[in-house]
Formats: sequence, structure tokens, C-alpha cells
Amino acid sequence: MLEATPGKPWGIGFKDLLDVEQNMKWRRKLAKEHMKPEEYPITLTTYPRLGSPGVFTDPYFPPSGEKLRSQFVPDEIANPHIRFPTLAANIRSRRGRKVQVNVPIYKDVNTPWPWKDPTVNYDLHNWPEDDDVRNGAAPDNFIHMDAMAFGMGSCCLQITFQAKNITEGRRMYDQLSPLAPILLALTAATPVYKGFLADTDVRWNQISRAVDDRTAEELGEKPLEHDRWRIPKSRYASNSTYISNDSRLRKEYLDPSLVIDPDIKQQLMDGGMDSRLATHFAHLFIRDPIVIFAEDLTTLDLTKTDHFENLQSTNWQHMRFKPPPAGVDIGWRVEFRPMEIQITDFENAAFAVFIVLVTRAILSYDLNFYIPIQKVSENMETAHKRDAVLEEKFWFRRNPLPTRLPRPYGAAAGGSGASTPVMSRPPTPTGPVEEEYAEMSVDEIVNGSSEFPGLIPLVESYLGSVNVDVETR
Repeated sequence: MLEATPGKPWGIGFKDLLDVEQNMKWRRKLAKEHMKPEEYPITLTTYPRLGSPGVFTDPYFPPSGEKLRSQFVPDEIANPHIRFPTLAANIRSRRGRKVQVNVPIYKDVNTPWPWKDPTVNYDLHNWPEDDDVRNGAAPDNFIHMDAMAFGMGSCCLQITFQAKNITEGRRMYDQLSPLAPILLALTAATPVYKGFLADTDVRWNQISRAVDDRTAEELGEKPLEHDRWRIPKSRYASNSTYISNDSRLRKEYLDPSLVIDPDIKQQLMDGGMDSRLATHFAHLFIRDPIVIFAEDLTTLDLTKTDHFENLQSTNWQHMRFKPPPAGVDIGWRVEFRPMEIQITDFENAAFAVFIVLVTRAILSYDLNFYIPIQKVSENMETAHKRDAVLEEKFWFRRNPLPTRLPRPYGAAAGGSGASTPVMSRPPTPTGPVEEEYAEMSVDEIVNGSSEFPGLIPLVESYLGSVNVDVETR
């Protein structure tokens, strides 16, 4: 898996967006120059024969190595940097067994039922973890995978946005969160694992399971004795928090069962952080660090944020709120993480530009996409269903447009006497939360319906309201 990023951040001008596709093409060309003549950089979410029996790498290496201890993939498939095999080994060590990545098999007319994964070797005895499959790790009717590589070997399309300040960053984080499952379904591109057709279309849950380090107690399989909490999600999962101080964020949108570390929350609030943002980080910090370099433990350098980034970067949610790194004038950023990679640069550029324009419309029109965060998680599960982009319905807010009350201009500008009304802060919403959202298809959310204006019409309206030259438009 190769990660490609632009050499420098894009500018804020609309013409900059026209360069995205060409830049992607250039990056592909650059990668090709470092490959053998018969090799080509193909953008696939998952290599469809990863872990299949026989030869699927060049050169060939046998599976069942010491680091991954996988039946299906060799240790050599992982990046040789010590962080990656250590990450895999520590996840396995912490959970007390190998990861269990089970994807439902697609049932065709000739698929035997129950279906048993024919690649699973129940007689392997190289490592203690080889007992996992004999203890039920590979259930019937599922494609079974057993290593971090099956998740973290996936490719995706991630977009990082620069916010002008922390307030805007928190707002973008919240408003983009409900859009994530829709874009996940819209970009679905993962139908094959280990050479078998799956009954799901996207990668997300497979990565989630591939890095799930929860113990049996944290999973609820055993009573709590040594661990502090039962944790409902893997450390790679959908968002569980909203973080903005937006007055439209109702308490009904929040997760009442959110697991946090109360001591960390209090420490953050004692340091001046507000309750909502402290709750977010106190939730992230229920996790243990899974890789620590020994030299980082010798002294505590308060001018660096290495320990924070260590935990922050191993909480893989569908949105990431990124504080400025220490000593660097970068600012507050928000990362949109759910989209699947597409085969062509045109498609990848189209989705990248689209989500950028959606953020511009959100900020320009003060759009409100809030729904209960549990519904966002439910939508993420819906996005996994086969043909979800065409066949499924997603919970989405009916009316994203703000309701604002006019007030006299003089009230905001020192009593100038002008009578032109200006807009006040949006009023705090009232009424039943359940009336604010409904089930909609991806088509209705993207293109609009009688109940929802549509993301594309909102973007087109935004473009019509700003000064964009005809050629760029």
C-alpha cells in the first residue's frame, strides 16, 4: 500500500480545485517511475487476492511468521519499520488472541450452504494463536482473515481541511460526521477478499476488526475484573462524539452511554478546556497506547506532543479533529476519512472536490446536519450492505437550512440607526428530535427530494452565490 499526498496544501481559490486531478495523475506517474516495467500503481481499496492460497506476492514468502502469526499472509508483507510489526504484535498480545476479521460470503446460486472457508487450516500448530480457529474464530458463511494486514493494507481517499480557528474546526468536524456514511456507501469499492466475493461492499468494518485490541472483558465476553470498562467499539470505528459548542447541538444528539475516563476529563477541564471537547478527548483516552518507543519514556518533554499524537493517531474514527502540532504554525485541521479509493484519478478528484465544496456550502450557509450520533453509527453499518448506494435508506436531517431571527442592525453596530436587519445566532432548537430526521436514499440525499434540498443543489446554490468565473465553473 502506497500513500500519496500533494506536495503542499491546496490554496483556497476555486481554480486550485481544477488542479486536483492533474496532481493525482502526476503522483501516479511519479510512483510508476520507481517501479519495475511490469508493475503499475493501481488504486484499489483492497488487493482482491491478498491472503489467497499460493503465490500472491513477488517474491513469494511463506505465511505464519513470528510477528503476524497469520495463516494467510507473511510477515514480510508489513512495512519493515519497527512500528508496524510491533503494532500488529501488540494488538494480538493485548487482546490475547489474533484479530478476527470475518466478512459474510456472497451467496450465489451455486454457493454451498453452510459455506466453510476452504483456506482455513485447522491443523496448523506453529503458534499458540493457531488454536483460535479451533475455538470458533472462523464461523460458517464468513471469509476468515486473521491479521492486521487485511485491514491496514486497505486504501482509501482521505481529505484534510484547514480551519481558520478552533471554533470552525469543531463545527466542520460535527457537520461532516453525518455525511460520512453517505460518502462511504457512495464510494463503495470493496467486494472481494481472499479471492472470494463478499456480501458487503465497503472496507470499514474489516479494518475495524483488523486492529481491534479489546480484551475479552472489554468486549463483554467476560465479567470486568482486570479492565476498567466495557468498550462497545474498536479503536477503528465510527465517531461517538460531537465536539462543537454550536447552540443547535442538542443533548439528545449525544451518546448517553459514551465511555470516558472521568479523571482525564476533569484534568482537561482544570486546564481550561470546555466540557464538550474534554469529553471527546477523555473518550479517545480510554484506549491504551499500542506502540511506545523506549526513548520517549526516558524524559518527558512538555514542548512536544508525541505522547498525545501516539494515542490520537491510533484512534481511527471516520472524522479526526487535529490540533496544531507543537512548534509548527499549521493550525486546526479536520480529516474526513470514510471514502473508498476509486480506480481512476477522475473519480478520486471528483469526490475530493465534491466534499471540499460541501464544506464551503456548510460554512457559507451555516448548514445543520445534526442527527443523533447513534444514528450516524447505524448509518455506517447500513453503508456496508451490498448495493447500499442503490437499495438502502439512511437516517438524515430533513432540513439543514438555518432558521435565523433578524434583529436591528443598530443592535449589532453601536446604534447606527440603520434599519437593515442582520442575522442573529440560530435559536436553540425545540420540539421532538425524531421529527428532525428521516430515512432517505443516497440519491435523495445527494440530488434532493421533496423532503431534502440535496447536497448537489446546495453546492450549486453556493457556487451561484460566489464570484466564480465561467471557465472555472
